[in-house]
Amino acid sequence: MGPDRTTSSAAPDMAEVVCLVTGAASGIGAASAVRLSAAGAIVVCADLDEAGARHIAEKLVAGGGIAEGIALDVADENSVAGAVDQVVARCGRLDVAVNSAGITAPPRTGIVETTANQWRSVLDVNLTGVFLCMRSEIAAMSRDGGGAIVNLASVLGLVGRAEQAAYVASKHGVIGLTRAAAIECADRKIRVNAVCPGYIETPMIDQMPSEGRALITARHPVRRLGTAEEVAEVVAFLASDRAQFVTGAQYAVDGGYTAM
Repeated sequence: MGPDRTTSSAAPDMAEVVCLVTGAASGIGAASAVRLSAAGAIVVCADLDEAGARHIAEKLVAGGGIAEGIALDVADENSVAGAVDQVVARCGRLDVAVNSAGITAPPRTGIVETTANQWRSVLDVNLTGVFLCMRSEIAAMSRDGGGAIVNLASVLGLVGRAEQAAYVASKHGVIGLTRAAAIECADRKIRVNAVCPGYIETPMIDQMPSEGRALITARHPVRRLGTAEEVAEVVAFLASDRAQFVTGAQYAVDGGYTAM
């Protein structure tokens, strides 16, 4: 995805752009895969839930897109390296990567109550997983003249929240990693940015008790939660050549959550 590709002024023109989306079986990852496919991209949907990833890919193909679903455990470096190699082998290159895979920590768990295993499980997926993906993605993109990486962080990567220390730390780490990689990769023509969603209507939120959901909704000045599709619009922009001068940035898609 080099700088000379022609772009549309109306929408990202991503015809024949090869995209890898992790966490693509549901939520923001699935919405991003749909949005990128609508822009004409070739989308490889990857997830620990292989059946879910294949299901999303089948929907994209049914809609006229080019897509495939594969298994990926972002916390396993061999799985990550193998997935990126698989994309390059089948598609010839990797132009765009959306690192969306993530998990939440147990709710209402203070630092004292957080076990080492709980801490490690969140950091292994949310932060180390992004590092492992980026390491392989950057290597692949460097061989083909550049590309774009979009990491999914969170508003909790910009602010703190009690009883979610592991998750907050992991998402702050994603933003720091994004900034470091953007500087390091600029000469390789690889842009690296982060998207920081507020609370979004996803399966994770569906598990929340109604009273907790109401409290969180009230924290957003727009008085509603966001949709995965709204986040995917920003992901698609950052992945496209319309964002050629954007790197090392953190885009809050949070209904004003961090403005308060």
